[in-house]
Amino acid sequence: MNRRYFLGLALAAAAAPALARHRSKNEPRILTLRHLHTDESLRVAYRVGEHYQRDALQKLNRLLRDHRTNDTTAMDPKLFDLLYDLQARSGHPGAEFEIFSAYRSPKTNAMLRQTSRRVAKRSLHMSGKAIDIRLCGCSNRKVRESAIALSRGGVGYYPRSNFIHVDTGPVRSWRA
Repeated sequence: MNRRYFLGLALAAAAAPALARHRSKNEPRILTLRHLHTDESLRVAYRVGEHYQRDALQKLNRLLRDHRTNDTTAMDPKLFDLLYDLQARSGHPGAEFEIFSAYRSPKTNAMLRQTSRRVAKRSLHMSGKAIDIRLCGCSNRKVRESAIALSRGGVGYYPRSNFIHVDTGPVRSWRA
């Protein structure tokens, strides 16, 4: 092995992590979701590199609408980043999310508050910053632990109802 060859190998090895980071930054972030109340599904690249995809966000807003009133809102894109990272953290990249609830209109939230004390008066669902999920192929306990470890918002564990709540509000956790 001559000196130039060795130097070339060393430089290639040193540059590899930077190239891998650059390549992964430009790869699309894809989510697959199915809304359990409407049985609608969506697989969409919502972000490429640092750029959110406007058409994809509109499709996500439509899927995650209040299924009782059909009202929509602009969901917080950070919520989608949280879901994407939650898949990776829990060891199930690309797995489908089952959606129990996402956006809730003030009317729906008020109605739900009459039947359950677990519904917050100023729920983050009403501002498009919360979603109730299950990740296919992954236990709710693992999803909860992964969400808490990410430390990027609220995490609620609802074992009786069989779902996890995540939001982009203040960092906190609870069990209902």
